[in-house]
Amino acid sequence: MAKLNLKINGEVKEVDVDPSTPVLWVLRDHLNLVGTKYGCGIAQCGACTVHLDGTATRSCMLTVSMVGNSEITTIEGLSENGDHPVQKAWLDVDVPQCGYCQAGQIMTAAALLDKNPNPSDEEIEMAMNGNICRCGTYLRIKKAVKIASENS
Repeated sequence: MAKLNLKINGEVKEVDVDPSTPVLWVLRDHLNLVGTKYGCGIAQCGACTVHLDGTATRSCMLTVSMVGNSEITTIEGLSENGDHPVQKAWLDVDVPQCGYCQAGQIMTAAALLDKNPNPSDEEIEMAMNGNICRCGTYLRIKKAVKIASENS
């Protein structure tokens, strides 16, 4: 076990965990930030996506020892009141069905728009590729990302 200070959602949190523990489990089991979901455990589905210094990153394969001084942002830290343009567009388009993948989808879309505020349809599809939605709401996801890009 090791005591580590992690910058999460703008605050420093001390955790006492094995350095090889995935960030996903530190968030969920040690810090009670349960918006980030476990999906596949091999970084293939996107449900566990967080931002690491603004870059969409799969937290299930990212160990706490790899984080260093980087800033982690979870879905809980994306906006204080759920009013990030992507979150608002998600509601406007009524994207979620079951909702399980949505935190990862939103975090991926937000990272895309931070880097590319006006993406083409092809750029949206490329950025969102790898975020699996079992309900198949991909067309609504793409529409919501477009709306968020127009409202950012």
